[in-house]
This record gives sequence, structure tokens and C-alpha cells, in this order.
Amino acid sequence: MTSPLGTLASSRLAIPTRPAPSPRGYDAGLLLLRLALGLTMAAHGAQKLFGWFGGPGLDGTGQFFTMSGYPAGRTMAVVAGLTETLGGLGLAAGLLTPLAGAAVVGTMINALAVKWGGGFFAPKGVEYELLLTVGAAALTLTGPGRYAIDRLLPGLRAARPVHGLLALLLGVVMAAGVLLVRK
Repeated sequence: MTSPLGTLASSRLAIPTRPAPSPRGYDAGLLLLRLALGLTMAAHGAQKLFGWFGGPGLDGTGQFFTMSGYPAGRTMAVVAGLTETLGGLGLAAGLLTPLAGAAVVGTMINALAVKWGGGFFAPKGVEYELLLTVGAAALTLTGPGRYAIDRLLPGLRAARPVHGLLALLLGVVMAAGVLLVRK
């Protein structure tokens, strides 16, 4: 029996198929991204709060915030340091990932605003801050993957895009509020 091309009989041709992507591979990739981005942000926050890793501590960071036009520079240094440290640790652990990611995004929006105008490339440009912002936003939207504490929390067990979108909206609104008080 012969059949024209394009019918079921032609589907018997040996066409190699790609194996399905591994969910474990995605989860391992998300874990790697969470650890790198989260621990980087936590260390950056510890520089502000405690002067660790060669950072300026609260006094130096407070002076920088004052020079950058923020009122109550030391208070802003505490807020930024806590947000970066706790948001970074939350991302690394996969704990309350939508909120942790949104906290990092909000902080990094302010960092982008301060450095804007220095071009794209480091040391004066925004490439580093932009990469951290986009990475945190991506994790906020995708969720942490299986290797995360969120998997143990009933409401966050499965990533829900609406949680990520709402968290990002909260982070952007909070960042805008902080930027509004900047001179």
C-alpha cells in the first residue's frame, strides 16, 4: 500500500527526536543562579552594614547616600544593607523567593538611578547593577526550583507567575517611593 507524502505512513521515517529537557537540570541551574546572585548581594549588603569584605560600613555608606541625595544617609544605609543582605540570603536559600527577589530588584533600581549617566560599562557604568537586577527579576518570575526552602512552604511549593509579578510590582513601587525622597 502506498500513501502520499505527509500522511501517517511518512511518520514512520526515522527522524531523530530530542530528548525532553531534564527538570533536574533546570532546578540545578536555578540553584546555581540563586547561590551566585544571592550570596553576591548578601556580601554586598554586609559591606554596607558591617564593613566586611573591605566595605565602608554604615558610616561610609551613610555618607555616600547623603552625597547621592538621599535624606538620612545612615538610615538609608541600614535599609539598603538589610535589604541586600536579607534579600540575598533569601534568594540563596530559596526562602520567600518572590519577596527576596523583589527586595533585590528594588534596591538595584536605586543603585541604577544613582549610577545612571556613567555609561554602560564598569567601573562607572551600570552593567553590573543591571545584570543583578535582571537576574533577581528572572528568579522572582520563575521561582527558585526544587532545591529550595520554598518547596517546604505550602503556598510557595509551586512557582506561580502571579506571585512573582505581584512581588516585582511591590519592589518597583517601593523603589520609586525611595527615589521620590531623593534630591
